Order: sequence, then structure tokens, then C-alpha cells
Amino acid sequence: MGKRLVPAILIALLLIVHAQLWFGRGSVGNVSEMQKKLEAQKAANAQAQQANERLASEVRDLKEGLEMVEEKARSELGMVKPNEIFVNVSK
Repeated sequence: MGKRLVPAILIALLLIVHAQLWFGRGSVGNVSEMQKKLEAQKAANAQAQQANERLASEVRDLKEGLEMVEEKARSELGMVKPNEIFVNVSK
């Protein structure tokens, strides 16, 4: 009986470890899913980084010169200078 107990315990432990490998928290499927989520998050971070760089560039332009302020006022707010005539062409 003693000769069979040790191999039975080792086989049981091997089955538990094997089950954890395939079905547990760190399983092959779970790791694959987490890698996909990581890649998606990296892509989202890259897009956010580009947006942040665009906004930083725009802020820099606004701090440096009035041309950008004037352009924004004209395009977004429809403002005009004194003695100018505003013409809106619709297509």
C-alpha cells in the first residue's frame, strides 16, 4: 500500500497542476485573452498620445502667435474684423 500511495499523490498533484494550466487563472486561454486586451490598450494609448501631441502643438501655437487665435475666431466663431463683410457660401 505504501508503494502505491506516493505515485498516486504525485499523479494527483500533476493532474491539479495540469488543470490549472488549462482552466485556472493563469491558463493558456486566459493569457491569450489578456494579450489581445493588452494590444488593444496599446493601440488606444497610441491614438491618445497622438491626440495629446496635436493638442499640445495647438496650445503652443496659441501661446506663440495671434494668427492662430484669429483663425480660430474666424472659423469657429464666425467673427470678422471691423469694416469687413462676412460672406457665407453654402454648397
